[in-house]
Amino acid sequence: MIYTVTLNPSIDYVVRLDGLTTGITNRTTSEEYYFGGKGINVSCVLAELDLDSTALGFIAGFTGDAIEDGIRNDRITTDFIKLGGGISRINIKIKAGEETEINGQGPHITDDELNRLIEKLDRIQDGDTLILAGSIPNTLPDDVYERMLERLKDRKIRIVVDATKKLLVNSLKYKPFLIKPNRQEISEIFDVEVESEEDTEKYARKLMEMGAQNVLISLGGDGAMLIDEYGNVHKMGVVKEKVINTVGSGDSMVAGFVAGYEKEKSYPYALKLGSACGNATAFLPGLATKEKIKDILNKL
Repeated sequence: MIYTVTLNPSIDYVVRLDGLTTGITNRTTSEEYYFGGKGINVSCVLAELDLDSTALGFIAGFTGDAIEDGIRNDRITTDFIKLGGGISRINIKIKAGEETEINGQGPHITDDELNRLIEKLDRIQDGDTLILAGSIPNTLPDDVYERMLERLKDRKIRIVVDATKKLLVNSLKYKPFLIKPNRQEISEIFDVEVESEEDTEKYARKLMEMGAQNVLISLGGDGAMLIDEYGNVHKMGVVKEKVINTVGSGDSMVAGFVAGYEKEKSYPYALKLGSACGNATAFLPGLATKEKIKDILNKL
């Protein structure tokens, strides 16, 4: 079984305008909403790839109920902790020429509610995959990922971490199966400017020395690079289509990589499927669909 953890889910409310002027009433040309959060995005794309997953995390209030009802299907089992107060956040994405985002904080999470989530990890068995994705709410301790991984350290579980800065670095001592930074995040971790492929590979290998088994680097318009556990370098380009949406592309890449490895136990195939899923999301208003992933796979 694949488990995803989303500590701060959201409803992403996307509004499109011809232009945005502050200080007056603006009228939209269209609106959409999506159930978001990095782990939830991973579960949704895994479902498109015909893989089951269990979505863990926190929800609160009427927006939390909407998130749970909206993502639950034959492929996604939801097992969230329902918080005692507040509401799950609403993130506003304003698309008016350039894109502006207003992200909510999310509800308060008590120590007892956090412990209840961590206890749910005890069901994860040898051979399962756990995906920790995204930032943490400001009401949770900075070491929350470490506390989860410490509880699981004696089990043979594939751990995937898609997070930034200290969250990612502090997880490396648990030797995660996969991490997925981008160039900017690598630059922030090592306090250097990483631009070339040579530097990208150099610092990815440093992350492996720190504990990561496989490092998947998103290179944006340049594609993706994988340094696998055997030290081999794999590269994958991108398909040239109009980019509509970049939100969730990285999460889609993680889902595709995990699905590809689950199915084929092949790193080149995992990279190809991950790249196809990331590309597919970029070319759609929402997350990648089964049909679009298949189309992109045939073009890579």
